[in-house]
Amino acid sequence: MIREVAVERATRYYDSGAFRADLARRVAFRTESQDPQRADVLREYLVDEITPAVERLGCTARIVDNPVPGGGPFLIAHRHEDDTLPTLLTYGHGDVVPGHDAQWRDGLDPWQITVDGDRWYGRGTADNKGQHTINLAALEQVLETRGRLGFNLKILLDMGEETGSPGLSEVCADLADELAADLLIASDGCRLAAQRPTLFLGSRGAVNFTLRARLRDAAYHSGNWGGLLRNPASVLANALASMIAPQGAVRVEGLRPAPIPAAVRAALADITVDGGPGSPQIDADWGEPGLTPSERVFGWNTLEVLAFTAGTPQAPVNAIPGSAEAHCQLRFVVGTDWRDAEQIVRAHLDEHGFSMIDVEVTSSVAATRLDPEDEWVRWALESLRRTTDAKPALLPNLGGTLPNDAFADVLGLPTIWVPHSYPACAQHAPNEHLLGTVARESLAIMAGLFWDLGEPER
Repeated sequence: MIREVAVERATRYYDSGAFRADLARRVAFRTESQDPQRADVLREYLVDEITPAVERLGCTARIVDNPVPGGGPFLIAHRHEDDTLPTLLTYGHGDVVPGHDAQWRDGLDPWQITVDGDRWYGRGTADNKGQHTINLAALEQVLETRGRLGFNLKILLDMGEETGSPGLSEVCADLADELAADLLIASDGCRLAAQRPTLFLGSRGAVNFTLRARLRDAAYHSGNWGGLLRNPASVLANALASMIAPQGAVRVEGLRPAPIPAAVRAALADITVDGGPGSPQIDADWGEPGLTPSERVFGWNTLEVLAFTAGTPQAPVNAIPGSAEAHCQLRFVVGTDWRDAEQIVRAHLDEHGFSMIDVEVTSSVAATRLDPEDEWVRWALESLRRTTDAKPALLPNLGGTLPNDAFADVLGLPTIWVPHSYPACAQHAPNEHLLGTVARESLAIMAGLFWDLGEPER
C-alpha cells in the first residue's frame, strides 16, 4: 500500500540522520521568549528556518507581527489544493523557556543536540521544536509520496507560547477567515507514557490568583502582643483550610465542576496515571473522594497553593508579621464558571469570616475539550491504531493547560493533539530531552495520520 510507503519514508528520514540534522539546526536558535534581548532571534527562527521548510511543502508564508506589545511574531502559511477538500490547521511554537545553561549535566549544552542512548538532549527537543519538526517532516513525506497532500493546509507557528501566547487569540480573531479550517491537528505536551501513543482533545484551564491578608504596616513583638493581635499567617492558613479539605478536595462550591460526563468517564477508564521512572508516588487518599486518579487529574478541578509567605522565612524573628500572602491556582475542566472565579472566592471568604483577605486574579486561560465521541476522534484513533497496531490512549483533555481556546473557542475548530514527548522529558528544566524511539514512532504516526486525512473516503 502507498500509505505504507509514506510511513516508511518518514521513519527513513529519522534513520538517515536528517531528523537529527534539522532538529540540531533549530535547537541552536536561542529562542528564549522570556528574554526581551532575544526578540531578533525569534523572528530569525521563522524567517531563516521555518519559512524554507514550509515552502518545501508548497506553502506561501508570511510573518505576522504580534498585536500585543512585546509579544513574539507568528508565521502563517497556506497550501491550497482544491475547494472541495478538507482544510487542516496545524500549530506549533518555536520559542523555548530560558536555557539555564549552567544547570545542565556536565557535558550537555542546551543549544546543541547530545544523544545519549535513547535520550536526545537540548532545549526545545521536547517542547516544542522536536514536535513541530516531526509534523513538518511527516507532511513532507506524504507530499513527496502522493504528489499532493489530498487536503488544504494552513500552518500557524507561535513564538510566544512560553510567555502565555500573548496575541494568539487576537490573531485568530482578526484573521479568522484566513485561518478557517475543518480541523486542528497539533502536537505539544506529553504522551500518557513513553510506550503509549496518545491523543488529547483539549486542556484544563487555569486561574491563578493571590490571597493577601494585610493587617498592619509593621510586625510586632510576639511576647508583647501575642494573643492581642490577629496573626495574618494564621488567618490566611484558616482561610485556605476553608477552601481546600484536609485530603485535597475543593471546598468552594462555585469552583467545583459538574459531574464527569459519561463519555469522558468511559475514556478515562482505560487510563492509568504513571509518569514512569523518576515520577513521584501517587497519594491514593488525596483529592476528590470517589474518583480514580485519572479522573482527578483529567476530569476534575484541583485547587493548589503554589506559594505561601509571611514574615521572613529565611530568618524568622519573634514577631507577629504584618501581612501574609498565598499564590493559588485553580486547574479546571470545561463547565466551570472560571470567569467569575474572583467573585466566587470573594463571596466564599466573606461567608466564612475572612473579609479582611484581598483576592486578586492574576491570569486565566479557558478550558477546552472536544467530545470524545466526535467523528474526528474516532477517525484519528483508528489511524493511530492502524499505524502502531496498538490501542492509543485517549485523554479528553490534558491535566495541564495549552492555548487551545484560540482554536476551539475563537476559531470554532474540533481540536486533536498528538503529543510526541513523554512525562519525564524534563521540559522547562535542565536536561530537557526527547526520546529517539518516540520521535521515530511519532514520525510514522503523523505520516499515517496526514495520509489518511487525504484519503477520499474517511
